[in-house]
Amino acid sequence: MTSKTHPTLAPDRALATRPEDERLSVSANFLYGLQHVLTMYGGIIAVPLIVGQAAGMSGAETGILIAACLFMGGLATMLQTLGLPFLGCRLPLVQGVSFASVATIIAILKGGGDIQTVFGAVMVASVIGLLITPVFSRVIKYFPPLVTGSVITIIGLSLIPVAAQWAMGGHPKANDYGNLSNIGLAAVTLFIVLLLSKLGNAAISRLSILLAMVLGTLIALLTGMTDFSGSAGSSLMALPTLFHFGLPTFKLAAIASMVIVILVVMVETSADILAVSDIVGTRVDEKRLGDGLRADMLSSALAPIFGSFTQSAFAQNVGLVAVTGIKSRYAVATSGMIMLALGLLPGVGRIIAAVPPAVLGGAGLVLFGTVAASGIRTLTKVKYENNMNMIIVATSVGFGMIPIVKPEFYDHFPAWFSTIFHSGISSTALMAVVLNLIFNHIKFGNSDQQSVFVAGTNRIVKELED
Repeated sequence: MTSKTHPTLAPDRALATRPEDERLSVSANFLYGLQHVLTMYGGIIAVPLIVGQAAGMSGAETGILIAACLFMGGLATMLQTLGLPFLGCRLPLVQGVSFASVATIIAILKGGGDIQTVFGAVMVASVIGLLITPVFSRVIKYFPPLVTGSVITIIGLSLIPVAAQWAMGGHPKANDYGNLSNIGLAAVTLFIVLLLSKLGNAAISRLSILLAMVLGTLIALLTGMTDFSGSAGSSLMALPTLFHFGLPTFKLAAIASMVIVILVVMVETSADILAVSDIVGTRVDEKRLGDGLRADMLSSALAPIFGSFTQSAFAQNVGLVAVTGIKSRYAVATSGMIMLALGLLPGVGRIIAAVPPAVLGGAGLVLFGTVAASGIRTLTKVKYENNMNMIIVATSVGFGMIPIVKPEFYDHFPAWFSTIFHSGISSTALMAVVLNLIFNHIKFGNSDQQSVFVAGTNRIVKELED
């Protein structure tokens, strides 16, 4: 990527004149930083909750996983905003554990791997991402909206079954799995999300998922569907234990599937850096973009040491910068300090781990559906006329849906193949990249007589006139 291809990629202005370097008062930094934490809190705790459930962890172990993700998110945010030599874009970007890795992590766990295999895959894939950062500007052209939109859509769709399982109670072997009490609690939580989104002000609407989870948990507590006895007795503060879940193990198939996730994360972070630079009104050159990606990859590589996963910028916080007009990176660095402090409080993680799965199911339906909707919105930017982009999207999404609707499809394939393609995100990414290369980059063999599938590109539902 060069300065000729993107308006924000131009030589940086003098450090003293940059709007992101504005210094606010301590109280203002804390309040705006806390707002950033509240905006992304539901997203950052959702990943360890999902992984904890998939890995069969106890409530206490899941609490430790949550604390580790908060702690690592705080470190990553401070590195990205404050920066070190060659590390950090020094923009108001909140970092946290990435949703893009969830489907692949679950696939690794279901494919015979354990949490140590996941950590090993994250570490190696992130180091690979760190090494390719200098040349990523040449790779990113192979991940246009056509590819990223398909992948993001599948990320959301692949997590819908997780939300459904939560809504039924979370544990298929439990006596109350699938009963109306669990599904009813999930429905109430979903209703609260929708109600707060409809009737609340802008701040309440942005926090609707988190508030609905709190209210849904209170309802469960009053009706005897949960208790917090497991969160009692935890120490007030505790430093994270290095390699608490064991030393990482390394399996080639798991690493290969995680490399695809890392490439997607790098694309997302690049987009967020460029987006926030436009919002702030500063200019980003290739060096600054590379510094941001290096911070992202280094944080991801170190995350498993503390018990966390891949780190990336949170897009909702980029939107918050636009809404509030607060451009100071120091306010966002304060949000990193707040997350760091929360990660040192193990009791907080244990309390969150006690949230009933049914509550997570109701909130997750909206949360995961939003991810899919974001992918669909990205696909609307793709041009479908007089090309084969429609069949590329159709094939990629259809191929990615196979392991979602028929998880046993790859059971008789070699283990390495099954681990890679059992993840909908890996399947979609590979198919989309390959087809994009074949149809849009390798022009040899393309016919002037386009496929019958192209005829479907103009088939849209138009709004009826009054």
